[in-house]
Amino acid sequence: MRKSFQFVAASLFFVCADAEAATRPNVILCMTDDQGWGDVSYNGLTKIKTPNIDAMAAAGLRFTRFYAQQTCSPTRASVLTGRHPNRMGVFWPGMPLRKQETTIAQLVKQAGYATGHFGKWHLNGIAGPGKIITDADPLAPRNVGFDESFSVSNYFENDWTFGRNGVPEKASGDGSEVIVGEALKFIGVAAEKKSPFFAVVWFGSPHVPHAPLPADLAAAGGSGYYGELIGVDRSLGTLRAGLRKLGIADNTMLWFSSDNGGWIDPKKPEANGTNVDLRGRKGDMWEGGIRVPGIIEWPARLKPGVTDVPAGVTDIFPTLVELLDVKTEHPVPLDGISLLPLIDGKMKARPQPMGFWQFAGDQKKLTPNSGPSAWNDNQYKLVKPKPGVWELYDVATDRTEKHDIAAENAEVVSRMKTELEAWQLSVIRSFHGGDYEVK
Repeated sequence: MRKSFQFVAASLFFVCADAEAATRPNVILCMTDDQGWGDVSYNGLTKIKTPNIDAMAAAGLRFTRFYAQQTCSPTRASVLTGRHPNRMGVFWPGMPLRKQETTIAQLVKQAGYATGHFGKWHLNGIAGPGKIITDADPLAPRNVGFDESFSVSNYFENDWTFGRNGVPEKASGDGSEVIVGEALKFIGVAAEKKSPFFAVVWFGSPHVPHAPLPADLAAAGGSGYYGELIGVDRSLGTLRAGLRKLGIADNTMLWFSSDNGGWIDPKKPEANGTNVDLRGRKGDMWEGGIRVPGIIEWPARLKPGVTDVPAGVTDIFPTLVELLDVKTEHPVPLDGISLLPLIDGKMKARPQPMGFWQFAGDQKKLTPNSGPSAWNDNQYKLVKPKPGVWELYDVATDRTEKHDIAAENAEVVSRMKTELEAWQLSVIRSFHGGDYEVK
């Protein structure tokens, strides 16, 4: 009788442990810098192999339609807030996050998570190569929710000087390997304390100036871009192996994406990666500017597979908010949705469209006509490349955006135009401080 009771008790313990893993996992957000949609082997890349990214894709949920913003700082702002960057004035690379915004790091920290940022930041208004961010900067990672940081303001290369909690520290070796190594130190400490953790690992590669290790340059056939991507892929392999070694891989929700589409230079089409047949490049509203590689790996809850449901970086915040049941003190409009139903196999289509908007012009005169915009749902994508011009594409079947079908789909254009402009007015209200108690 006693043995039977012990067996039942043990079984209940493991059931409870599994339930805890499925509701309060560790979370890691990995993001590359300027990696094109086609720059992974699983999307057809042949110039190099990306075996570790491919392994993650095979073990996790791989998105065929995962979206960032059109450039880097805007995407990073969306990741941390779940909001379109125009709401907080992060229109272009190097523009600062608003201090009034609530970040996901702040929320998970309040939920008892250890939080750390490693690598590129680019949300404190500093342009140019990566510089030290001191704790005196109100927009330093440690002042917006991160307990620890090993970071710089922007992109970085080999043998770089980072800021460890704002204090300069020279690091030797490949930049991608360095930040993953630091992230694993942070993760190891949290694992030893049995504390859940939230780690943001933002690579500086394969962004220009493309200075990989000599061996990686040689392995990439002399391509600096792909040499850097080899280093990124190897580092992701180190990260995944480190999680397995610590015995926490099953209980870790690992995200991977790029921050925007590849920067394709017409004069040097092979120098900066590939978006395959997607139209456009970094900075555009076309698929080549915003569609990026996207993966979630989470063995404790998520079954491996491939999904065509559109999703993106704005969905990370609301997904974690629902998963961890954390609350914001002052709720504001979000532009993303929770992907938990998708993760659990219950979402067959996206319940609301995704808005994209590249600001241009005088900030004091922000209107729906201030720059190109797009409205993207499960089947159609409405694009306004300039005021008064509306183009419609069936991106579910025409990802190349070659066939404008606006003329024969007037009702769809009218509906999506109304939705897009209503969303833009909401964004403008946010930009002017309408979401904050103190403007």
